[in-house]
Amino acid sequence: MSKLQNLKALGLFAVILLGGLMNVQRADAAGRDTLVVAGGCFWCVESDFESVPGVIEVVSGYAGGTTKSPTYKDVTKGGTGHYEVVEITFDPDKVSRDTLLDLFFRSVDPTDAGGQFCDRGDSYRTAIFVTGKSERAQADAAKAKAQAQLGQTIVTPILKAGKFYEAEAYHQDYYKGKKIVLTRFGPKKQSEAYKRYRMACGRDARVKALWGSDAPFVGH
Repeated sequence: MSKLQNLKALGLFAVILLGGLMNVQRADAAGRDTLVVAGGCFWCVESDFESVPGVIEVVSGYAGGTTKSPTYKDVTKGGTGHYEVVEITFDPDKVSRDTLLDLFFRSVDPTDAGGQFCDRGDSYRTAIFVTGKSERAQADAAKAKAQAQLGQTIVTPILKAGKFYEAEAYHQDYYKGKKIVLTRFGPKKQSEAYKRYRMACGRDARVKALWGSDAPFVGH
């Protein structure tokens, strides 16, 4: 085979390979969607939604503000406009956006405009972030449904999605971490510190008081 024929064969192989990779990427993208919500402490929201069948991954982060590349210290100090959020990646063939929105409302106190549970301040407020009219309509419908069931005014805003900033590595999967951390209860494994924090903060108790048997994650 001549050098020219070799080059043509290599070029054809490269085109075929590239086409195959693009098809795989399209198939993978078709099986994934994302939802960004703010529900107070992102450790807890991450823990809740990683237990949902059809959810592929949950990443803690920051969104909704104007400060670029914010840190945890920046956000909790205030003034950035950012919320503590999670980005939920899910397979829409296994769990719908509508289902996730329903679960979200029933896992928080959407009547509280000043934070969530023991965590107070703007960064701990609830919110849903949307892109486009379809996502906004779904969020509006879920909010109306939750408000009708709860019989109280829901203050959770539905906001236009902006840039999502991933939180520091030590925040990711905090609820199942094995690192020893210093707490007011003494040195504890991260996972144990998380459980104690969640209980002391009153998250599950308040959610259960609001939603009763419709609270999906009480006890996590």
